Amino acid sequence: MRVEIGLICGALLLGGCSFFKPAAKSPPPPDKKNPPQTYVTPALGAIGRVEMVNSEGRFVVLSFPQGRVPPAGQHWRINHRGLTVGRVTIAGPRRDIDTVADIVEGEAHVGDEAAPE
Repeated sequence: MRVEIGLICGALLLGGCSFFKPAAKSPPPPDKKNPPQTYVTPALGAIGRVEMVNSEGRFVVLSFPQGRVPPAGQHWRINHRGLTVGRVTIAGPRRDIDTVADIVEGEAHVGDEAAPE
């Protein structure tokens, strides 16, 4: 009888312990002397830059990273300080990292960015 009571008490004791789970630990406070580092990764899409503008002929010369020059026929938007100010169509010819695009609408200035639509 003592063995049975001992087993029952042991089972209740172990069952009671598994019922209560320990509280989750809170994260440590931030270190004031060594703040966490922030990492910025660049976008992998092709972003062009307006190198030359011919207002009379309504075309621009766009420069792209090596190996990222888009093919002719693609439509791109021209952004000036984050705002879309025009649209172009890649026309060619293409030389190294530069290509020519026709201005479809809006305007472009040297230094503006070109991004795919």
